[in-house]
Amino acid sequence: MKHNQFSAGLKAGTSIAIGYFPVALTFGLLAKTAGLSIIEATAMSIFVYAGAAQYISLSLITSGVDPLLIVMNTFIVNIRHFLMTASLNEKMQPARKWVKAIYAFGITDESFSMLATGKKGKISTAFAFGVTLIAYGSWVVFTAIGHIIGANLPLFLQAAMSIALYAMFIGLLVPSMKGNRKVVMLAAVAAAIHCILYFTGALSTGWSILVATLASSIVVEMVYARRGKSAAAMYAREEEA
Repeated sequence: MKHNQFSAGLKAGTSIAIGYFPVALTFGLLAKTAGLSIIEATAMSIFVYAGAAQYISLSLITSGVDPLLIVMNTFIVNIRHFLMTASLNEKMQPARKWVKAIYAFGITDESFSMLATGKKGKISTAFAFGVTLIAYGSWVVFTAIGHIIGANLPLFLQAAMSIALYAMFIGLLVPSMKGNRKVVMLAAVAAAIHCILYFTGALSTGWSILVATLASSIVVEMVYARRGKSAAAMYAREEEA
């Protein structure tokens, strides 16, 4: 039974693995142009395993940001994983904590979406391992392949690929902005704060990104919380009338 569930998980996670192919390949290539060795790039995918955070880290590494700030930025970007795994825990079958800790490491936006919405009823541990394992393996393997491809590119192309890092950020941001005012507001406020802090020389690149991320999250949540209270108060007045 467990074997069947694991196989089903591998099959279900294949679509995620295929989707990771171009993103992980690009990361490996950009990691090479950023000066990381194949061991360093692959190790980042093995131990961090977070696409957006890894791309941000490349940018910060290229800028010579302090390693502690890179770790802090990675933590802030990935803090949503606490909420995702806590939510997913309600759908999982009972298991020991150390077992949950292992497959929780493999939870990404894509695997969470598949496990949380793609399967009815309780999810077995074996199924979760199947989904996360094939997605994780794909990300690590394609990172290494991307680095190898990058190492064989002409030097002028390797230098030009640094521009692709910013194109990737735009590619990650724009789809989530479509039809979502909150994301647009978060991006705009964070960009404005970062520009002010960076170009005035108030903070270095790493600290500027960190402060801008936290400040924009707080500001936007306060705005939406106030809007929610105003809407609730208006609805209450209409009900009384």
